[in-house]
Amino acid sequence: MSILVSACLVGINCRHDGDHSLTNKTLKLVKSEVIVPICPEQLGGLSTPRSPAEITDGSGEDVRDGKAKILTRDGLDVTQQFIRGAREAIKIAMLCEARKAVLKQENPSCGCGQICRRSRVVKGDGVTAALLKRDRIEILSL
Repeated sequence: MSILVSACLVGINCRHDGDHSLTNKTLKLVKSEVIVPICPEQLGGLSTPRSPAEITDGSGEDVRDGKAKILTRDGLDVTQQFIRGAREAIKIAMLCEARKAVLKQENPSCGCGQICRRSRVVKGDGVTAALLKRDRIEILSL
């Protein structure tokens, strides 16, 4: 069994700004578990670097249900790419029998319990976190 991990947390340069978010906590996890790095934004077809994006209203559940959108800072609607990336992450979780995922906080895709809206941290899950939770995958955040 393995654990899905946001690829940026293990040092892969896939964040919107082309950087990563490697942490000591993640390094410890990598040494003790079999991990599968994922970047839902890239899995959904978005490039790196890319314009930062935010859920307009609501949360990942609302995006999943068609009640909210994800827009880039430039106003481009990237909702379908985020949904596609979340669905691909679920496929990967099923293939590797992952029952846990460690995801990057405050992200419109991976955020668990916290996402950013208008550059402020608000309560809510990102699209991928919401879909993984629906499929009973335990989400941990770093």
